[in-house]
Amino acid sequence: MNGGSRDFQDAAARARRILHGRRQGRRLRQGQKAVLAAGLESLAVALPEAGRADPAGWFGRRYRAWWLEVGFGGGEHLAWQAARHPDVGLLGAEPFVNGVVSLLGHVGRAGLANVRIHPDDARDLIDALPDATIARAFVLHPDPWPKARHHKRRFVAADNLDRLARVMADGAELRLATDDLDYLDWMLEHTLAHPGFRWLARGPEDWRVRPVDWPPTRYEEKAVAAGRRAWYLRFERRARPSAG
Repeated sequence: MNGGSRDFQDAAARARRILHGRRQGRRLRQGQKAVLAAGLESLAVALPEAGRADPAGWFGRRYRAWWLEVGFGGGEHLAWQAARHPDVGLLGAEPFVNGVVSLLGHVGRAGLANVRIHPDDARDLIDALPDATIARAFVLHPDPWPKARHHKRRFVAADNLDRLARVMADGAELRLATDDLDYLDWMLEHTLAHPGFRWLARGPEDWRVRPVDWPPTRYEEKAVAAGRRAWYLRFERRARPSAG
């Protein structure tokens, strides 16, 4: 019976939607390998086998707020936010090894103590967080998976918005960005349809112009240099209905 249950769970895990592409690009140099090993030892979070984890346990202290970045890419944005908000604990998830090494470099050079990472699927990190924990979440330039048959791999979808809505506190801000017009429409369609979020835009400038506290990622800079434009969406976590 137990063996059958494990087989079923393993099959379910294999059938889980893969939302990311390749895990590694250019081969790491020896120095980068050393940075990766040391950084993961000190900054990677240990997810619980069951239940939720208190983020304070990962940092060894409590912060004013906890922020989360899903797919931090090269880490430029995450490191920028961490440096300017030393009273906030920054959690980031990224399965791309080269991006993890890049973030670790930013963290080391700036001496940032308020960053912790999960070098894998962001869903596992989100599922380990307690309810209403996150005060701000970022999903910036996720892979648009432009082919229709790959749309199921897009991160911004009902099930992941459910995940984010669970861990985000009432009034928390969700920031989304993309340079893909089709994905922009997709993000708006799915997030506006979700009962947990309210779009904060009051006019076109609110989603066409990047706010001053929202630095560009390396990917965004490449997109703009290639002639594409980016869009910036800000949503608020609606207040949960009061009990009774």
